[in-house]
Amino acid sequence: MSTTEQRVAIVTGAARGIGAATAVRLAAEGRAVAVLDLDEDACKETVETITAAGGKAIAVGADVADEERVEAAVAKVVQELGAPTVLVNNAGVLRDNLLFKMTATDWDTVLGVHLRGAFLMSRGVQKHMVDAGFGRIVNLSSSSALGNRGQANYAAAKAGLQGFTKTLAIELGKFGVTANAVAPGFIVTDMTAATAARVGMGFEDFQAAAATQIPVQRVGRPEDVANAIAFFTGDAAGFISGQVMYVAGGPLN
Repeated sequence: MSTTEQRVAIVTGAARGIGAATAVRLAAEGRAVAVLDLDEDACKETVETITAAGGKAIAVGADVADEERVEAAVAKVVQELGAPTVLVNNAGVLRDNLLFKMTATDWDTVLGVHLRGAFLMSRGVQKHMVDAGFGRIVNLSSSSALGNRGQANYAAAKAGLQGFTKTLAIELGKFGVTANAVAPGFIVTDMTAATAARVGMGFEDFQAAAATQIPVQRVGRPEDVANAIAFFTGDAAGFISGQVMYVAGGPLN
């Protein structure tokens, strides 16, 4: 970092996968990191990885779709680490099904975590960013925002996050706050493993089949996404806002 002050970052859904890789990457760049997930105990491994490398991190348990728990989580971060000026909205769930099989609960759960969660977390931290005259918000979208069979709820949520991101960029830019989105393609995570199971394929075969459709001829890893997120949270990205970066190994049709 170019400043001597240690900036505080919150990464949601950081117990595993992309969130964990992002928390570790941001800590390596000098941030104090709040590792937030639904189950606080599940965050311990990520926190231990950070602290073992000399970084500073705390575990925070919260349902990002619950307004009171979000407020309590942000208050805990402020008390234990300081005012957060970096937020990565990564928390997510899958409730995949074809439209005629998808329940209203499936729909509400996915939009609640992804969209309501990003809204509540962003609203909860924006005052601290405005007061500091500096802020970085990165929302996790997905290539599924362009449409994907069996994911009407997930696709709608991820497309919604792109519009949300652009609106935050417009509203918060004058306060030194940028907002961008990262949209991963095929990344090896528990969620893609669940998708493989849903379609009846072994995960290794699923990855191999996906790689043949990707120009760089490999599937992505959580660290690939963390690299993009880290760029958007840095000082060098201060003139980039309201953008969506697809991390997918090539252009998407």
